[in-house]
Amino acid sequence: MSLTLRTISREQHLEYIQSLPSASHMQVPAWADVKAEWRSENLGWFDDRTGEIVGAGLVLYRQLPKIKRYLAYLPEGPVINWFAPNLDDWIQPMLAHLKQQGAFSVKMGPPVIIRRWEATSIKAGIQSPDVKRLRDIEADFIEPRAFEVADKLRRMGWQQGEDGGAGFGDVQPRYVYQVPLANRSLEEVHQNFNQLWRRNIKKAEKSGVEVVQGGYHDLEEWQRLYEITAVRDHFRPRPLSYFQRMWTALNTEDPNRMRLYFARHNGVNLSAATMLIVGGHVWYSYGASDNIGREFRPSNAMQWRMLRDAYALGATAYDLRGISDSLDETDHLFGLIQFKVGTGGQAAEYLGEWDFPLNKLLHKALDIYMSRR
Repeated sequence: MSLTLRTISREQHLEYIQSLPSASHMQVPAWADVKAEWRSENLGWFDDRTGEIVGAGLVLYRQLPKIKRYLAYLPEGPVINWFAPNLDDWIQPMLAHLKQQGAFSVKMGPPVIIRRWEATSIKAGIQSPDVKRLRDIEADFIEPRAFEVADKLRRMGWQQGEDGGAGFGDVQPRYVYQVPLANRSLEEVHQNFNQLWRRNIKKAEKSGVEVVQGGYHDLEEWQRLYEITAVRDHFRPRPLSYFQRMWTALNTEDPNRMRLYFARHNGVNLSAATMLIVGGHVWYSYGASDNIGREFRPSNAMQWRMLRDAYALGATAYDLRGISDSLDETDHLFGLIQFKVGTGGQAAEYLGEWDFPLNKLLHKALDIYMSRR
């Protein structure tokens, strides 16, 4: 297939994304409005023979201080045929275009899954003293074409940083946890939860925990719970304005793209979460909880309601987002995978993020800066 790359309108970009079964929420045009501090551009790949759009990418440009040179970033994109035999013909025009736009370095995250592990395999791995990481367990699914994509990218000159295997060195998580919903009944999904999750859901119901959806004006209450979580878990919270912008941008593009949920007991909000929807893929994106009322298991009740709502929307996957690949109980990130494994489902490993230095000196300077942050 002979291809032409050119900039496209937001409307063309959105129309293409809406024609697909799904795409990352970071590749919809409105994501550019969420990342307001970045300049953005919509790219389209066209089949020269038919003139039809066959791929799209949202590029975010971050300017270096004082000079007009940019880091070009395509989070979880571009949305192209990654398994095409002529992958080079898709990528090279993009690099040439981004260089012309002043980019000194390009970062992208191919949305290609290379391995999957079932919950039963992970549980067995946790019990084994020889297993410290997901990769120590034989994967239940391997995508051979993903290795070919990685080889092609390396041959083109793309580079991948060392992250110690945890995947948290990338900007977006390399390892995620997903509950497949396609061709399954809700009863099957529920039965696949572990005993503790099923017990906690029942306990929340008996305790009178109620899960409700919120709106824009409830984001202040969300922020209250989120900042409590940030203090408890030692991370720097995003400001309320970020979530207000996210809500406005995403729901203006599609009124059902972002949802807000609260789990409450006796009228007191104990947990909250944001949910994102693009086609058949639904993400639990941010979560928060109070320091009180944890004995009522509001988080389990909320996740079960969100998953049921995703199922009712016809979703094929409920994505609980990032995990570390550490299965070492002494690792501070171990609790994250342990919690998510309780939903049954699968851990998935993406190809990770890749960098292409268009200006080696500036790219190296950025590397040094990022390593010292």
